[in-house]
Amino acid sequence: MRLELLSKTANEGFARVAVAAFVSQLDPTLEQLAEIKTAVSEAVTNAIVHGYENMMGYVTVTAQWTGRLVTVTVEDKGKGIPDVEMARTPLFTTRPELERSGMGFTVMENFMDSVEVYSKEHQGTRVVMIKQL
Repeated sequence: MRLELLSKTANEGFARVAVAAFVSQLDPTLEQLAEIKTAVSEAVTNAIVHGYENMMGYVTVTAQWTGRLVTVTVEDKGKGIPDVEMARTPLFTTRPELERSGMGFTVMENFMDSVEVYSKEHQGTRVVMIKQL
């Protein structure tokens, strides 16, 4: 499955529901489905709020499965993350004025089995999340 969404906050919910519908074909538990939906919400929100800030761009969400292994990728072509390890630190945020908690990556890591983050400044960010059902 592949979605390309404009970087508007309203599209976060659409991405979440679309991935949930896709994953539902594998008959996950309600808990697994809720965890995937939450991780997708965090990744898409990060792309919109931090990747593009006040600019418009596209967020691409892909989902696929092999057996019972689900891979969800969220990608933007925004400003990128200068220090990925720092960004993954709990409570770290670059947008405190928006009352961001700095827990996005922590939430993704707690709900998915694997989270990889690839980013280059001025080129964008790709978050690859894997969940075994």
